[in-house]
Amino acid sequence: MPIIHLETLIRAPVELCFDLARSVDVHMASTSPSRERAVAGVTSGMMEFGETVTWKARHFGVRQRLTSKITAYERPRMFTDEMQRGAFKRWHHMHLFESKGDRSSLMIDHVTYASPLGVFGHIADRLVLESYMTRLLTARNEYIRKVAEKQARHAA
Repeated sequence: MPIIHLETLIRAPVELCFDLARSVDVHMASTSPSRERAVAGVTSGMMEFGETVTWKARHFGVRQRLTSKITAYERPRMFTDEMQRGAFKRWHHMHLFESKGDRSSLMIDHVTYASPLGVFGHIADRLVLESYMTRLLTARNEYIRKVAEKQARHAA
């Protein structure tokens, strides 16, 4: 099972980073290349514990629908979203946030997933999917970093 682990240092308070990471609107803005749109459940604003969102997107030229749910939540330290329905056999994304004391934060993504199609899914992971998902998450984190640092500068 592939594991994606990313760490992003952000010069902004941990509470702001936490809120931006669970914002449906920020997610849509950060994933504009795949045209991800929230079409059911929470379709704008902040996700809370127990809430779901259904995303409609295009990846690898294929239209997809993915429903995820916030299954763990401890503001501003962590939240977890898990796929309820979608293309993956399993998707578990833990978002962790650490205050660095100097009004900076470390945002950590820990993702485990399983592709469908058995051995063919495993081959797809190794050839393309794991690097594609890593690039997608890295771009999302960079977007969150820029928004958070801009908002923190304006609040100071």
